[in-house]
Amino acid sequence: MATDSGGYEKTSGFGQVSQTAGTVFKYTLLAATLVGIVALGVLLLYVANDAIQPLTADPGWYLVFFTTFVLPTVAVGWYLNRTDRSSLSAGVTALGIPVVGTIFAAGISTVFIDVVYPLLWFAYFVAFAVPVVFAIGLSRSDFEVPFLGWLGITILTFAASYVLIPYGILRLLYIPTDGMSMALTFGSVGALAARSYVGKRWDGERTGNIVAAITLLVTMLSAPVGQFVGIGAVPAPILMTLAGVPVGLYVADTLAHRPENKVGLALPLVVIGGALLGALFVDILSFAGPQSWLDWKFVTGNSSRTAGDAGIYPAIVGSVLLMFVVALVSFPVGVGAAVYLEEYAPNNRLTRIIKINVSNLAGVPSVVYGLLAAGVFVTYLGPGIPVLPPAIAEPLGLAPIYVAGSLFGSGTIVVGGLALSLLILPIIIISSQEAIRAVPDDMRQASYGMGATQWQTVKNVVLPRSFPGILTGTILGLGRAVGETAPLIMIGAANIAGIPRTFESKVVAMPMQIYVWAGTFATEEFFERVVPAGVVVLLVAMLVMNSVAIALRNKYQKEG
Repeated sequence: MATDSGGYEKTSGFGQVSQTAGTVFKYTLLAATLVGIVALGVLLLYVANDAIQPLTADPGWYLVFFTTFVLPTVAVGWYLNRTDRSSLSAGVTALGIPVVGTIFAAGISTVFIDVVYPLLWFAYFVAFAVPVVFAIGLSRSDFEVPFLGWLGITILTFAASYVLIPYGILRLLYIPTDGMSMALTFGSVGALAARSYVGKRWDGERTGNIVAAITLLVTMLSAPVGQFVGIGAVPAPILMTLAGVPVGLYVADTLAHRPENKVGLALPLVVIGGALLGALFVDILSFAGPQSWLDWKFVTGNSSRTAGDAGIYPAIVGSVLLMFVVALVSFPVGVGAAVYLEEYAPNNRLTRIIKINVSNLAGVPSVVYGLLAAGVFVTYLGPGIPVLPPAIAEPLGLAPIYVAGSLFGSGTIVVGGLALSLLILPIIIISSQEAIRAVPDDMRQASYGMGATQWQTVKNVVLPRSFPGILTGTILGLGRAVGETAPLIMIGAANIAGIPRTFESKVVAMPMQIYVWAGTFATEEFFERVVPAGVVVLLVAMLVMNSVAIALRNKYQKEG
């Protein structure tokens, strides 16, 4: 039994243990943490000050927004924090869902405004949806179809659908507007997601079907409404699917299942209402706001060698397309590798070597991946994917045959996406391995005990249980990829480029654009105005992606 003696304890097996040393160590760690947070905060404030220039606003502008926005928000937040923190959490979530959803919707909308034609998107969406519905219906039917037969029929259905629908059947259909094409595609996906969510939170299939129908109807109506109010017929359905529908479902769920937290919904009303009211009063009283460089013109402007005309819109579109390629490549490959290493690979020396090397690859500098991508994708695959390589063609007296050579040109979106995929692939593999390893082995044994095969166990037990961790690691990996510059420099990404129209276009991403502004065009106006504005936009994109990962992690931790 320990006895206190002058700040020391005599513990069996440890001798004298100093409480003072532990206290000093604890407060040293606290001080180090505070120094890091304060230093980061000062840096961000310094960058934001250069980008927004808040001191250039009229005093009346600050007074109006302090009265209508800051003071009510602080008062409501303080009240909720003192009375019921769960209500405060509900209010913050109800405010965060539309904010994050709006940012994601804006990024996705750029693709359909400037890159992909909505009607073409609708054609391929239908071509994908028809065989999926057919395959699901066939698997649930009473017909006894062996797996290989079902797989063959599904493949043939996909092939026929992609040949007939986009180029044949859809030419006979009348699609009134591009906005309606977006509403039908995104609305149907949103309706299925809403039906699934309601089915889990509310009992009854009928309620889920009603909510799905309402979701599809509201999304379709958003296209003409968006055109009328100036948002646009194409972005409006995307905004409704990613922001409007989720926040509506969350508010309804809060009112139905957690009525004690409904007072927290006052927080988003106060924040949004205060901001709109402040903007109205500022306009009426003619108070000038900050002379911010980070404005709508900067976000939607094209690249330029003149600081006054410089915009970051092409870089935003390029980053969105890069993340599409990265997610399409790294997620299935990374998760597949993790599943194999944890569930199927034998525990031998080769497997252990592979796991060690995957862990080591996560710490390799990003410039090395850029050099690898330049050597493999640009130099080797630059002429195209060799269908009939020279080593085979020349002895036969034939000309070599290459396909898709334009995709692997220097600095294209495909090459940039593949380079960034190589960079984050070890991160996704490691995080997925940890998530799969965290699934209790008793659940696997219970599945085997019920007669399930290994594939059925992985599909129905392991992957659903580990999916939150896998998704969190993937989003964090994408957050790192969106801020990388070195791989893009190595593959020859463009310094100044227009809006990329295809995946064969030269890519100019946000970090690369900021690097060029700070280096090649390092004038005082670029360095003190344009660069900070670009940094703020990039940080917002990264914080939004990381916030989604944090929200998913917290949600599934509470459910677990």
